[in-house]
Amino acid sequence: MTRTRLALPALLLAALAACTGSTEAPAPGAAAPTATTAATLVLGAYTTPREAFGKAILPAFTAKWKADKQQDLTVQESYQGSGAQSRAVIGGFEADVVQLSLDPDVDKIAAAGLITHDWRAGEHAGIVTESIVVLAVREGNPKGIKDWADLARADVVVVTPNVKTSGGAMWNVAAIHGAALRGHIAGVAANDPAAAEDFLSKVIQNVKVMDKSGRESLVTFENGVGDVAITYENEVLVARKEGQKMDYVVPSSTILIEMPVAVVDTYATKHGTTELANAFVAYLFTPDAQKAFAEYGYRPVDHTLTPAALPVPADQFTVRDLGGWGELQKALFAKDAAYDRALGKAGGDR
Repeated sequence: MTRTRLALPALLLAALAACTGSTEAPAPGAAAPTATTAATLVLGAYTTPREAFGKAILPAFTAKWKADKQQDLTVQESYQGSGAQSRAVIGGFEADVVQLSLDPDVDKIAAAGLITHDWRAGEHAGIVTESIVVLAVREGNPKGIKDWADLARADVVVVTPNVKTSGGAMWNVAAIHGAALRGHIAGVAANDPAAAEDFLSKVIQNVKVMDKSGRESLVTFENGVGDVAITYENEVLVARKEGQKMDYVVPSSTILIEMPVAVVDTYATKHGTTELANAFVAYLFTPDAQKAFAEYGYRPVDHTLTPAALPVPADQFTVRDLGGWGELQKALFAKDAAYDRALGKAGGDR
């Protein structure tokens, strides 16, 4: 089955940003909008929740908004790699709400002065969905992939996205490096950063393609490239829901992916959509929305709603167990840090 699951081309972002003026606050002296005036919300997201939003959450929210406010609502959607989406918003793509792959991409928007409230305030600290890093394999797992160590085998071809554009790629690298440091990769000494870096380089050496986003990476795998794709669990579950034949392996040690949401205050204020944007973000934490996320493979932040069938990793850790994003970016993702060194050992830029 062929699926059109890729992000909006970058050239469309500027056009989309330019057309958001229909919901700006009225000029001084202008008549106040009537209750039936249509509203527009601009959503900038990373690639993987496209189906959850488009097929379930946005239709339900627009219907609820119309019933509550007697106002038609249009949601303009943009999907691309989390890092790329963050840069687009900073560069002028006027999203009212962002739902991205990892905290640092939201923090960059805040650092640019576009998010002015404490977006981590609240019960779930701004995290709206969860997942885990898993290994997607061909149906029946013909290469016998069992854990991280198998990704360094000479006969295994790996697919994972590019850390320069994809939050998913950063989660994947953090999962590998973290599992190694925690002593859960066969043949790799625990608490040995050099050994973890060396193992990471061996995995990178087997990477065939590094796409711009987690979604594009899994589509590449669906199209027959590679023996294993490092990816979000929810991506595999959505692919299977849509007819793709693949299995997945949960590594013995893997990271809990925590994905944030935030209102972009500057743009929402400019468009006169602050109330709408806040209502949408609040709706994402309701049981109805959390159940919709679960239907598309995510693990709800309301853990009472987590499907019982989802596997529990033997060692599930968080970014906080690795020192937090600040420490992780410095040690792993900064220029010439562990990832760059591992990439160099593996044969250069990819």
